[in-house]
Amino acid sequence: MIKIENLKKSYHGALVLDIEELKINQSESFGLVGNNGAGKTTLFRLMLDLIKADNGFVESKNCDVKTSSDWKTYTGSFLDEGFLVDFLTPEEYFDFIAKINSVSKTELDSLIKDFTDFFGGEILGKGKYIRDFSKGNQKKIGIFAAIMSCPEVLILDEPFANLDPSSQIRLKQLLKNLQQERNVTMLISSHDLNHVTEVCERIVVLEKGKIMNDIQTSEDTLKDLESYFSAEVYS
Repeated sequence: MIKIENLKKSYHGALVLDIEELKINQSESFGLVGNNGAGKTTLFRLMLDLIKADNGFVESKNCDVKTSSDWKTYTGSFLDEGFLVDFLTPEEYFDFIAKINSVSKTELDSLIKDFTDFFGGEILGKGKYIRDFSKGNQKKIGIFAAIMSCPEVLILDEPFANLDPSSQIRLKQLLKNLQQERNVTMLISSHDLNHVTEVCERIVVLEKGKIMNDIQTSEDTLKDLESYFSAEVYS
């Protein structure tokens, strides 16, 4: 589904990402963990062709994301507030995204209904521009917009950050349902080891831009990850 080879990215002469090879299979739920500066967001930005690599390539369905835009038709993503049109209300923004993705009004209304609990009565009908919402509610808006096109590939950077505990729990269940019911290929980065091990069947550990571990999730994975990062603290 997604193939990465010899991918390198530097900023101001410092190498921040150096991945020799990484393959993500179709319908796989893939987690990416690492400390600040590990290269997680840089990797996702390269996968979405938002920045230019120094070397290497990212392929989605055998197409180089730099030279083909075919992958955009089946990929949903939310990395940060820059993905939002913040001078629109949530309703206006959702209508805009729906039109781009040929989602009908009936389909949109059904999707919104599915997300009622996640929105928590804080998103719709408030008469507010997106820029006036809290970071957590902006994240809810962005996540919904990424999912509403029913993508084959979903990329979310730190989706649990800034969400209250109830919303984190609801999001975990939504993501699990999405992967199980629609076979979505999900790529999720997170600092929350507990959440990512619950949602993802495979987890890659990044450190200073390099892959340090590639784990199939099991009942011991959370303990193993905690031990890994604890060793870094006390080393």
